[in-house]
Amino acid sequence: MPAGLAIVFALGFCGLFTALAVLIGPRATNPEKLKPFECGSEPIGTPRGRYSVKFYQVAILFLVFDIEAAFMYPWAVLYNQLSRNPVTGGVSFFGFAEMLIFVSILVVALAYVWRKKAIGWE
Repeated sequence: MPAGLAIVFALGFCGLFTALAVLIGPRATNPEKLKPFECGSEPIGTPRGRYSVKFYQVAILFLVFDIEAAFMYPWAVLYNQLSRNPVTGGVSFFGFAEMLIFVSILVVALAYVWRKKAIGWE
């Protein structure tokens, strides 16, 4: 019941202020106000211009290789726990080898993308 009352109150509040804006809001229109604004200069070309596929390729590759930082953070936080042998308590290279494999896969992928010339601007 309280959630329904809050939803009804929110919808009524939105409707009231929308109606007030329409009824008592300013209506001054002039040619300068109706012109499109884009950083203080007249827009050039159509807003529906086409982008090169290269733009999307670079954007997606940036996201893919940027995600590696998100995967490296938890590894760095848990590195001490990953680098200890649970049986003897001594040093283990499991944590380091784990990240070495991950980074080597990324380096191979980056080399492939670079060789195919999918990154880099002309």
